[in-house]
Amino acid sequence: MTALLLLKNLPAWLVILPIAGGVVTFLLPPKARGPAGLVFAWLTTSLAVLAGAVIAGGGSLSHALGGWPPPLGIGLKLDGLSAVFILMTGLVGGVVSFYARVYFDKVVENPARASMFWPLWLLLWAGLNGMYLAEDLFNLYVVIEVVGIAAVALAVLSGKNPAMVAGLRYLLAAIVGSLAYLMGVALIFGATGALDIGLAAAALETGPTAKIAFALILAGLMVKTAVFPLHFWLPPAHSSAEPPVSAILSALVLKGTFFIILRLWVEMFGVSLTFAAGQVLGALGAVAVIWGSFQALRQQRLKLVIAHSSVAQIGYLFLLFPLITVPLGMAQTPDWTVFAWTGAIYQVLAHGFAKAAFFLGVGVLVIAVGNDHKDSLLNMVGRLPMTTFAIGLAGVSLIGLPPSGGFLAKWMLLKAVFASGQWWWVPFILVGSLLTAGYVFMILRLAFAPALKETPLRPVPPGLQACALVLAIAAIVVALPAEWVTGLLEGTSGFGNAVEMISGGGEELP
Repeated sequence: MTALLLLKNLPAWLVILPIAGGVVTFLLPPKARGPAGLVFAWLTTSLAVLAGAVIAGGGSLSHALGGWPPPLGIGLKLDGLSAVFILMTGLVGGVVSFYARVYFDKVVENPARASMFWPLWLLLWAGLNGMYLAEDLFNLYVVIEVVGIAAVALAVLSGKNPAMVAGLRYLLAAIVGSLAYLMGVALIFGATGALDIGLAAAALETGPTAKIAFALILAGLMVKTAVFPLHFWLPPAHSSAEPPVSAILSALVLKGTFFIILRLWVEMFGVSLTFAAGQVLGALGAVAVIWGSFQALRQQRLKLVIAHSSVAQIGYLFLLFPLITVPLGMAQTPDWTVFAWTGAIYQVLAHGFAKAAFFLGVGVLVIAVGNDHKDSLLNMVGRLPMTTFAIGLAGVSLIGLPPSGGFLAKWMLLKAVFASGQWWWVPFILVGSLLTAGYVFMILRLAFAPALKETPLRPVPPGLQACALVLAIAAIVVALPAEWVTGLLEGTSGFGNAVEMISGGGEELP
């Protein structure tokens, strides 16, 4: 009976448990927050794995909080697409939580300040799960705010001046993005009288109101996702944070708002979308791939290299939109949309695991040598072989080399591009991979180069190098269960019916 009750209320527990963990750890003494926070984190990871296993059987799981169905109540829905994101968040979050437990206990100089990581991280985790489950536009706004505030607070956790300046910029960007989103929601509510996504989508009509609301919501979420040219806040915020925080911000937080963009694009704004609209988003993503990779090549600090790399890797995700927004006149879903969805979701998974591994690996280097300048990499393969191997594996996935998850993502995107006839995206994907190879091989070249004078390494707490390696291996082996992941996606309305929902407003393909 208890197990059945847990399964029935699983969407609610995915949000309630980390919220409870955040409240409990906040009320505990600072010394007790780490052990309690890790327990709550691993329990939340267990729920995420359970969600993936339940949805793998097919279908979806809905829950109305308090027993009140929409539009009076708040609805939560766990389907294949949300399960993939929740599972990735749970797996990365579980490993990063162990890293953080050791790091904040053994490394940081201010344990009391560091103990605030746990309530903030667990509340942020609850907000991310809420993003993937919420069925209501206003409640999406609430969880967006929870994630934004917690992310900014985590970014400034070190208390250092660069982190505080970057955090203020991050906060201003988050506020602007939230206000734009909220104004778009207000327009939708005024036009439809509904906030539930399904009800509002059914009542929304093509016209200026829908287009303005779509533009406001899209602009606000793109600021938070750091899409070029709205990425100005990301490199300083991610590079100045503590290593486990950087991993969370880059690997997980950016995926939440991307998920909302993707869901609203497919489920709500089909009446306002055109083939040209998809091309515009694809163009922004394509430029981000080149610009972010080029900027990563120019940086002297490793954390800045990885931060600019995130701008590029997020750009690949936005190539999905021109591939699922098909021209007018197609009566059936073209086969290439299956390739596009699979490629984009695998890019989410590969980037999540690889980028978290990269930041945690650089965090180990900072502990050992005291800084993240590129010169600190010299002879790292001889002094920190496990960390070097982890960074190398993560780099393999970011480049898109076989047999990694990144390779599967880019291969599927290329298949969709060629099958759809949109050949103009090919140079961006290929050049982006070459530029990524440039900064990854630069890092590895320095790691294998001998150092003229070596300074003694500071001791690295046990387990930290293993955390980076586990996530890097995950970025490689995530390609193996491709059939299972695709099966999860096929159970969602977004994967199976996206084209039918948005092809009506398209234009003829040139």
